[in-house]
Amino acid sequence: MKVLKKITDFVSRYMAAIVILMALVALFAPSTVSFIKTSYVNTLLGIVMFGMGLTLKPGDFKVVFSRPKDVIIGCVAQFTVMPLLAFGLTKVFNLSPELAVGVILVGTCPGGTSSNVMTYLSKGDVALSVGMTSVSTILAPFLTPLLTKLYAGQTVDVNVVSMFISIIKVVIVPILLGFIINHFFKKFTEAAVEVLPLISTTAIVAIVAAVVSANSAKIMTCGLLIIGVVILHNVLGYLVGYAVGRVLKLDESKCRAISIEVGMQNSGLATSLATVHFAQYPLATIPGAVFSVWHNVSGAILANFYARTAEKKNA
Repeated sequence: MKVLKKITDFVSRYMAAIVILMALVALFAPSTVSFIKTSYVNTLLGIVMFGMGLTLKPGDFKVVFSRPKDVIIGCVAQFTVMPLLAFGLTKVFNLSPELAVGVILVGTCPGGTSSNVMTYLSKGDVALSVGMTSVSTILAPFLTPLLTKLYAGQTVDVNVVSMFISIIKVVIVPILLGFIINHFFKKFTEAAVEVLPLISTTAIVAIVAAVVSANSAKIMTCGLLIIGVVILHNVLGYLVGYAVGRVLKLDESKCRAISIEVGMQNSGLATSLATVHFAQYPLATIPGAVFSVWHNVSGAILANFYARTAEKKNA
């Protein structure tokens, strides 16, 4: 168990580098990871979501009732800023329908699963971050399909009901199962949580490997464009999220939490939805995969920046 814990600590510390390395291997030597099929994406995402459920406790939802205004501000920002930015970027860069729907899917998804860790590292309001992630994830089955229909429905066919069912199966059910097991089998979950980062990172790495290797040739032709759009989407999300908090006169720790929560997306879900519902557009899976790699890098950089500025203010 000690060895496993050391491996988990190593993986947690170097997660971004590991994901980048796997993405490069999948891109330049796709045959080496071709055994990881895109059909595994839903199962892998379900594992990540189950792990998230194992970490949730009833107390995590207290912030929703004790500070509803903060959570509402954050969730409204989540589901307005990122979809609008995604739609705007598809127009500015005149993206093809298959790339456009992939970028829009990333924008309409809920907050990312690693945003809570990044908020903690940034000395932000962790309770608010957890509350936002939980609420936006619960709202996702309703809002993600509807917003995708709103922003992408004129270009591609969007089946709202089918997407709703997918999100329930791949996200809500695994989280609910994890939450229930955590509640009734606390000793098991206390042990399991020790190695959860290892399991979640392995699943995320496998998702990236499957999608990138399956589309390596096409990525080579338009990779720089996708990377540029994804970086802009993510960074603008951080900036606008922080600005929303400042305009509404929230304190610094809340602004940091909203910034990170808005900028970091559940891009694994975007990849899963693209794989299942937009199979006729193979490139639609790529923005989610690239976002999965990039937002872990940018999130760590931003968290470090926020933490340093917090230390200077407190000095």
